[in-house]
Amino acid sequence: MRMQHNLERLLLIFLILGLVGCGYALVGRASNIPEDVKSVYLAPFENETNRSQIDQILTQAIANELVTRRRFSLASTVAEADATLRGAVTQFRVTPVSFGRDGRADEYEITIVAEMRFQRTDSEEILWEASNYTFRENYEVDTDDTSFIDLEDFALEETSIRFAQTMVSSLLEGF
Repeated sequence: MRMQHNLERLLLIFLILGLVGCGYALVGRASNIPEDVKSVYLAPFENETNRSQIDQILTQAIANELVTRRRFSLASTVAEADATLRGAVTQFRVTPVSFGRDGRADEYEITIVAEMRFQRTDSEEILWEASNYTFRENYEVDTDDTSFIDLEDFALEETSIRFAQTMVSSLLEGF
C-alpha cells in the first residue's frame, strides 16, 4: 500500500514537471498584438446576409467581450484609436441537424461566417485578419411543447456571445 502511494506521488511529480517543461500555458495569456495598441475603434459590422440585426447583435457582443478582456479600451472614434476592428457578416445559416420521432427538427446548427480585419489606424498595417472566420453552434428545440416557440432569436443572442469570445481569442493569440 505504501509503495503504491509513493508511486502515485512520483507519477504526480513527473506529470507536473512535464507540464511545466513542455511549454504549457494558459489560453488567453499570450498576444501577438503590439503592446502600444491600447485603444480600439470597433466599427459597426456590415450585414451581407438576409438575417436582420445580426450585424448589431455581433457588434454588441464583440464590444462586450473586448471590454471584459481589459486588453484594450474602446474608442468612440477612429481618430482616438490605435487600431480599428472591422467585420462583415457574409453568411448566416440555420440548419436542422437532428429530428424527433414526429419528423420535426429538435436540434439546429447556427453557422456565422464573417470577414474580420484588425489594423492600425495610423498606418493601416494589418495586425490580424480572417477572411472566412466561421463559427458554428447547435441549439435544441423542445418539440414536445405544444406551444412551439421559435428560439432562433434567443439562440442567436447566445451564439453571438461565444462567437465574440472565440473571435477575440483568435485576434489576441494570432490564430
